[in-house]
Amino acid sequence: MALGARLELRQGQGLVITPQLQQAIKLLQLSNLELEAYVEGELERNPLLQREEGEAEPERETERASDDFAADEIPDSGAAAHLDIAHDQASPGEQATGDAPEAQQAGGAIDWSRAGKGGSFEDSDDFEGRLTREKTLAEHLHEQLAAAGLAPAGAAIAAVLIDAVDDGGYLRCDLVEVAERLGCGLDAVEAVLTVVQGFEPVGVAARDVRECLMLQLKDRDRCDPAMMALLDNLDLLARRDLAALRKLCGVDDEDLRDMIAEIRALTPRPGAAFGGEPAQPVAPDVFVREGPGGLWNVELNTDTLPRLLVDQRYHARIAGGARSEQDKVFVTDCLASANWLIKSLDQRAKTILKVASEIVRQQDGFLAFGVEHLRPLNLKTVAEAIGMHESTVSRVTSNKYMATPRGLFEMKFFFTSSIASTSGGEAHSAESVRHRIKQMIEAERAEADVLSDDRIVEILKEGGIDIARRTVAKYREALRIPSSVERRRMLKAAEVA
Repeated sequence: MALGARLELRQGQGLVITPQLQQAIKLLQLSNLELEAYVEGELERNPLLQREEGEAEPERETERASDDFAADEIPDSGAAAHLDIAHDQASPGEQATGDAPEAQQAGGAIDWSRAGKGGSFEDSDDFEGRLTREKTLAEHLHEQLAAAGLAPAGAAIAAVLIDAVDDGGYLRCDLVEVAERLGCGLDAVEAVLTVVQGFEPVGVAARDVRECLMLQLKDRDRCDPAMMALLDNLDLLARRDLAALRKLCGVDDEDLRDMIAEIRALTPRPGAAFGGEPAQPVAPDVFVREGPGGLWNVELNTDTLPRLLVDQRYHARIAGGARSEQDKVFVTDCLASANWLIKSLDQRAKTILKVASEIVRQQDGFLAFGVEHLRPLNLKTVAEAIGMHESTVSRVTSNKYMATPRGLFEMKFFFTSSIASTSGGEAHSAESVRHRIKQMIEAERAEADVLSDDRIVEILKEGGIDIARRTVAKYREALRIPSSVERRRMLKAAEVA
């Protein structure tokens, strides 16, 4: 059979991710500090871009009246529509299902390799650095928080406490102030702190050295009265007043030496084993203020928004002086790039404000009454309410902060979990489900009454709560309730006794 070459023409449809759309998507997910650095780079690369001065000279302002960039001056009249479509369709891999849909739009083939985060691995900022850098203590604690199965209110309190843990692993905040800011009781904050102090590394979130060492001794089951007396008198240990310590602890010389050796084997800075990162000041992207009639006013922080102009006069001068075709192409590309950047920045600001306003509308109970009124909320709910894609909302809420009367929070703070209903009705809050699990287990009175996790799942589903077995196990462990096997053993021992 002879082989030969031939030309073949095929026609197809697909979604094109242009470099301009990739830029718009990238800008959307940048924090205000990263955006400032990006804009500085563009100002250096593009001679037609310049910052808008706050106080311009009157005559200069008049000259610029016709030179400043306007939205309708972009050559592509459908730029805004294309930008919205790009936000909603550029990253189907970030959908809740994790599967890319079959996109059929006019244009060329889809380049998914660059769509996920607005660029390829080579174009991403410090991709290799993110792979090799050490995990920070805060990241390690937040990962454990995600698996702890706390109710929305408890998870919100825990997130605030974790953010207050320093690099050494110590809690640097006042619990009373946290309770007042979040609108909850001090006992609720202390209960959540107990859960956080159960995270790895052992001794984390302690308020002082004594508590840090006590947590580690409890983990080793060595926190007896004599050891507690030693922890209460660490100042005597520092002064090497062994005679006073022997008297206070009620032990002899050998026992005291063993106790001191155990103390020295502990870690006074449990967070030191994790990577650190330089502390960066966080500026809010959005301000939320209480208005008249119980309404909430949402506005952008203009101090974090770059103010750029396209110097049309300079463009006219250098365009007229361009002689070669290469110079003309360069000037044209600079103008198009500058116009698109300003359009992208404007679209970014509008999208952030739109998402933030919907979050405030959904979580007004938290702002008004406190953390106990934090509603279950996910990306899909916000996306459907504002007519955007979940991936767009995800980008907007990453590394963006909202200043509220209850403090400064990352936008992702307001997204909490819920338990679906088997009947398709209103979802159940995770807190109420945990409370039901606790009630069922507390009702066990004999070995035969002990409920396995599978049986609890069946009972909850009969009550209209759609929940998985691993979720029940996660909630049970978060409540510090032993497994069914251990509970049967404990009840059997109690009956024998």
